[in-house]
Amino acid sequence: MGLVTQTSTRPAGAEHATSPESASSPTGTDARPGNPPARPWVSRPSEAFTAESLRARLLGSVHSWRDYPPSLRLWFLVVPLLTAAAGGVLRFVRLEAPHKLVFDETYYVKDAYSYLISGYERSWPDKANDSFNAGNPALLLDSPEYVVHPPVGKWMIAAGMWIFGADNSFGWRFAAALTGTLSILLLALIALKLFRSLPLAAAAGLLLAVDGHHLVMSRTSLLDIFLMFWILAAFGALLMDRDDGRRRLAARLANAAAANGGLPTPAQLLSGPWLGIRWWRIAAGIFLGLAVGTKWSGLFFLAGFGILTVLWDLSARRVAGIRGWISGGVIKDGIPAFLSMVPVAALVYAVTWTGWFRSEDAYFRRWALSNPSAEWGWLPDSIRSLAHYHLEAYKFHQGLGSEHPYEASAWSWLLMGRPTSFFYESPERGTPGCDVDKCTSAILSVGNPMIWWAAAISLVVLLFWWAGRRDWRAGAVLAGVAAGYLPWFLYPERTMFYFYAVSFEPFLVLALVYCLGLVLGRTTDPPWRRRSGLYLVALFVAAAVLLAAFFYPVWAAEVIPYQEWRLRMWMPSWI
Repeated sequence: MGLVTQTSTRPAGAEHATSPESASSPTGTDARPGNPPARPWVSRPSEAFTAESLRARLLGSVHSWRDYPPSLRLWFLVVPLLTAAAGGVLRFVRLEAPHKLVFDETYYVKDAYSYLISGYERSWPDKANDSFNAGNPALLLDSPEYVVHPPVGKWMIAAGMWIFGADNSFGWRFAAALTGTLSILLLALIALKLFRSLPLAAAAGLLLAVDGHHLVMSRTSLLDIFLMFWILAAFGALLMDRDDGRRRLAARLANAAAANGGLPTPAQLLSGPWLGIRWWRIAAGIFLGLAVGTKWSGLFFLAGFGILTVLWDLSARRVAGIRGWISGGVIKDGIPAFLSMVPVAALVYAVTWTGWFRSEDAYFRRWALSNPSAEWGWLPDSIRSLAHYHLEAYKFHQGLGSEHPYEASAWSWLLMGRPTSFFYESPERGTPGCDVDKCTSAILSVGNPMIWWAAAISLVVLLFWWAGRRDWRAGAVLAGVAAGYLPWFLYPERTMFYFYAVSFEPFLVLALVYCLGLVLGRTTDPPWRRRSGLYLVALFVAAAVLLAAFFYPVWAAEVIPYQEWRLRMWMPSWI
């Protein structure tokens, strides 16, 4: 009988009838979760290694965006931009309120200003916050300050202060608000790439835009919003690399088959071809280097995404018909993936410390001069000093176990058991916005309950779809959640906060949107089923938007009566 493969012999897109409703799927076929494309059982060997056949089984009905009508291509950009614009309004309006440093802004904003002045962190005198809040930040001392987080996020905050000034709260927070807004755009584009559905892409962007946790982190200058952005950018780059790698594999196998009478030689099928330099993977390495350069927890995403992208390549070689797909994938994909990401990320991370290297007085900058080493003396003093700095910072993080009123175990994050209060004041009657005896102005990093609690349930659904249906999209989303969430369980004694969860929050939204795709239904479903699914999805998104309007005052420090504030404290642990 010869070589037989489970490959479609029909033209791409022939599996499903096209209807007007399928316009929500840019490819014209139903690519939503839970609806794998139909395929016949077998195909002839002579047809299995044509370029068309290889692309069909490696990429399904995916095409280049250039193949679509200009009007549809326009919507691919307009829909994500509209969701980002909505999120941008929520983030930039009244961004300057409150006109004072809140929560950990007292560290990162002042460090960012120090970067603008000297390129490294310097110490501040007592009660420097009062002067900073009053618009007089020029109080830096000459001595260096010991800090335990890398520079990237603080440089990004400094960029906003450079543009709009360091003497106002809008300048302090501009970079965070812009980064949060851009992450909404990025998530909508990623959802479009994953699900190939404009309604689901719109839902993903809008749900992130109206989530309170992401909103609060976008309106305050802490490091975690920048960490989240670079992680999301790396994930998007790896999605692009997945398709690019499969196109290369299909093209090179097809060329090999064409040169050998329609079938690759046994030697060519033993491990498959090399795929060359993967530029999108290098881009992911750059983004992950910037993530680690913001917070060290980005290392977990570097490891998790590295494993994920190699597993995608192993699967591609197996589906393409390569016999030694494991060994071939490890050697020809795994090793290049490591070299494309880890050294690149390490180099980018080192570059982010340029200000420290160029300084004369930064913390531990001259440590190696007074601590000679017979074993490591061959290293430049600056490298040894930076390595010592990192060792001391690691010890600090490992020993961080002091009590805090808003510490929250990782077990409670998905249920929002203990959100962090960033700011709380009780304005007196007669102050602007307060017409009653007792008022409140607060910033609470509590998420939108509809989004977070539904996303927690969605993770269970994704586990079943990944294990039972082997849907790679479910696995990709779960990998993002796992890389950002599970490592925190390794440090049960460490002081942790709920706002750390923003690093993997976009993946929670993707998990929720995946399940909304199941509710939306397939393009081949009866019209009544499609309409019912669309109404339910629209109802859920509308309810999330209305709930966001209800909680917005306690996300954005609006002055409201105390009783209205209490009305929004749904759990005693939120107070």
